[in-house]
Amino acid sequence: MAVIDHHEAAVEGTDVYLSEATARDYFELLKPRVMSLVVFTALAGLVLAPGHINAFIGVIAILCIAVGAGASGALNMWYDADIDAVMSRTASRPIPSGRIRPQEALAFGLTLSAFSVVILGLAVNWLSAGLLAFTIFFYAVIYTMWLKRSTPQNIVIGGAAGAFPPMIGWACVTGGVSIESIVLFLITFLWTPAHFWALALFKMRDYDAVGVPMLPNVAGEATTKTQILIYAVLTAVISVIPSCLGFASLAYGVFAAAMGLGFVWYSIGVLRMPESDRVMRPAKKLFAFSILYLFAIFSALMIDHLVPVIGGLM
Repeated sequence: MAVIDHHEAAVEGTDVYLSEATARDYFELLKPRVMSLVVFTALAGLVLAPGHINAFIGVIAILCIAVGAGASGALNMWYDADIDAVMSRTASRPIPSGRIRPQEALAFGLTLSAFSVVILGLAVNWLSAGLLAFTIFFYAVIYTMWLKRSTPQNIVIGGAAGAFPPMIGWACVTGGVSIESIVLFLITFLWTPAHFWALALFKMRDYDAVGVPMLPNVAGEATTKTQILIYAVLTAVISVIPSCLGFASLAYGVFAAAMGLGFVWYSIGVLRMPESDRVMRPAKKLFAFSILYLFAIFSALMIDHLVPVIGGLM
């Protein structure tokens, strides 16, 4: 008779692992909060792109991009399981908590990666599939395996992975890349450092404990605060560019400018935050506002684009 202990059984001299991971555990591997941002910005790219895409094909495209983003998250959790176990923010994730084995997460991530890229290529076009494959590779290999643990500019360069989705959505419709899709890419790319460094400021102890060279730990709080303000200004400027280039209205431009001023205002609050402030409320406020900011900007772009279209159909 086999004796099961701690989810393992000795059966005829062979170790058999009996996983008790639930569907919820595997869903958590996909980093659903990050995935929601990816899906939203990819949808914006798809909506804003000139031309037409069949609604069913459009749904398949978004699903593939979502699955690809989830695959990246699973591969990230697989590789970072050692530091996730130490950091308070990530210790309860499925791998460090023991609910999912590392090799299961790796197989899951690789399978979803291949599935999402192949289906997107067959159902939509191979340019968008190629961009999705590159995005997965960039996040899982370039950022997670290389940049994250080697340079304080990790989030600046690595942020490109999170900025590709609107470009992928655009390519799904047009089969190409244009200046407009590059601007959509730059909005998220320039937004990422201010957003993530705000988090890094009030999670410095976690990053210091695992040896990840985040900017606040390497260059200090003062330099980080200055860099946050610089990137907030750059983000505010690039977010108005769609109106200047003519693929968004003046009304959008005014809204984007107002949101950009808010982003800069919260960043100035962080700049003025004393280093003795262990609570770091200004950094937490900026982090929360930055999430609202990105959703608001892409929502405004889509509404700005759809209102004339809906009006013309009425």
